[in-house]
Amino acid sequence: MLAVDQREAMRLMFQAAGAAVPVPDSALTDFKVMAAKILSPYASAVLVDRDFGLAQILKEKAVAPTSSLIVSADEFLPGNGIPVDAVRIDDAVDPAQASKDGAKALKLLVLWRADEDPAQRLAMVDDFVRRCRSAGLLSIIEPVVRPPRRGWAFDHDEAIVAAAKELGRTGADLYKAEMPMAGQGRTDVVLKACQRLNDQIEMPWVILSSGVQADIFGRAVRLAMQAGASGFLAGRAVWASVIGAEDTPTMLRDVSVPRLQRLGDIVDECMAAR
Repeated sequence: MLAVDQREAMRLMFQAAGAAVPVPDSALTDFKVMAAKILSPYASAVLVDRDFGLAQILKEKAVAPTSSLIVSADEFLPGNGIPVDAVRIDDAVDPAQASKDGAKALKLLVLWRADEDPAQRLAMVDDFVRRCRSAGLLSIIEPVVRPPRRGWAFDHDEAIVAAAKELGRTGADLYKAEMPMAGQGRTDVVLKACQRLNDQIEMPWVILSSGVQADIFGRAVRLAMQAGASGFLAGRAVWASVIGAEDTPTMLRDVSVPRLQRLGDIVDECMAAR
């Protein structure tokens, strides 16, 4: 599955690629629509956001009929100098309307910090799952770990497992996980780390590509699937390198399409081996 729901993070990518500052909202929307049109024929689903993508993607029917629409239902709250310091359910996303628009699922980002109240996270996820079910939509949660606010010692990989232990039994339909060890290291060690993660999740799970180098993301997908994952829901590993390209459509076709096709082939190969 393909993700194009990045918001301020995508704006920062354009800035890093040398785009004129400030980067207009239209640059994000245009890229998202273009990426959905060109890449969705090769993805089983496309994840889009309300802020900069959904309306125009629906208007232009940018998602291929062979692909499914997933809508982000998270509102990102900036703070402490970062674009996403906290998250809450986006009340502007109406699950019933999303279903009418053709969506099959909603996605919720859940920031996990060891020093924040787990009861609040669990309550938010429970509310989100109920909203999805009320509209006949699948629920996808995306726990992403962050260092504690109070400066405690932080082990990213241990936090990924702890987040899965807390949130992997919530009854959501799909768990979107960070890749242990960022996919780097000896094969047996990375596989064992993925197996630890799998042991904590009682629902199907997939990996995201943020934090994983694009050239090793295919290996990461393979190892995660060998440990029990069901695939990937990723964006950066597919299209980040073409952000800011002079001829974006051509680069999406020449660079991103083959990457996405190969990732799909890896998923198929792993499923066939089960």
